[in-house]
Amino acid sequence: MSPPKPVKTIAVIGAGSWGTALAAILSEKKIKTRLWAYEKEVLDSIQKFKENKIYLPGVPLSPDLRVTCSILEAVDGSDLILFVVPSHAARPVLKKISLHLKKEIPIISATKGIENETLLLPTQMMQEIFPKRFHRHLGVLSGPTFAKEILLKQPTAAVLAMKNFDLAASLQKKLTTSSFIIYLSRDVMGAQLGGALKNVIAIATGCSDGLGFGDNSRAALITRGLSEIIRLGTAMGAKKETFSGLSGIGDLILTATSRQSRNYSLGYQIGKGIPVARILSETKSVAEGVKTTLSAYHLSKRYRVATPIIEQLYYILYKNKDPKKAVAELIYRAAHSKGKKFEF
Repeated sequence: MSPPKPVKTIAVIGAGSWGTALAAILSEKKIKTRLWAYEKEVLDSIQKFKENKIYLPGVPLSPDLRVTCSILEAVDGSDLILFVVPSHAARPVLKKISLHLKKEIPIISATKGIENETLLLPTQMMQEIFPKRFHRHLGVLSGPTFAKEILLKQPTAAVLAMKNFDLAASLQKKLTTSSFIIYLSRDVMGAQLGGALKNVIAIATGCSDGLGFGDNSRAALITRGLSEIIRLGTAMGAKKETFSGLSGIGDLILTATSRQSRNYSLGYQIGKGIPVARILSETKSVAEGVKTTLSAYHLSKRYRVATPIIEQLYYILYKNKDPKKAVAELIYRAAHSKGKKFEF
């Protein structure tokens, strides 16, 4: 096998907070970086103010960062693509990218979600859309990563998961900075599922806090939520140990406990009695956990895995169930489990 080709130009597809942060730190490393933005207002903001005032306000960006609304301009001549588009919008963007792929280059998903219509993860969508010769170059970047903290140079760790480990090691060196540390994994499935499913549990913990329950309740939801992630993940082919790492418990703790988390914040507002439709209409950023809850619910049925927290959140979000009643049923279920209260 030939050694990995050097990465000189990187395309970051998606200019939300996470995509903008990744593009910014790469640009600061003097790597030629092209950031693709779907919205013209984001393009204009970055070009005019060197700041993404829409998704990452108050954080100055590198003057070297190049932004475009053209997929062709972003992808053409790039040696690496970082894909950071929300899962519900991923497929049409991936199809546009496929039209402009000329050489075999690594394509890394930093998207944390599951497509509702097909129940596919981002790299599975890529395998459907991209020619087979690209499949061995696919990977996942995941972990506990708040965008603003990365740009503020606060120490952050993430995991890069790829089947092609030599290529992963080469990219690790390219993407790591003094404050953004990347670890490696071969578990592409586990890294994606941990990153997607933790958003569901984060909504649940936010809802619990919004209802006025305490730290004990939150800790129980996080712990039992992790059990559900592990059960569903291993049923789908992921490795159990992956969920003990950055893309599992690491990302779950961050997202399920912080007001910076869009998913936790959404859950908190639900717990306070604010309708989901109203919350979503009043925010620009995407809380992936809402759509992921629907996918996770159907996956748990497909694989016949018990996921009571995911199930109750599905009823809250999609069947207008009273959050207090949902929590009460979770407690009742635990209390009447015929003595079979085992971990995992």
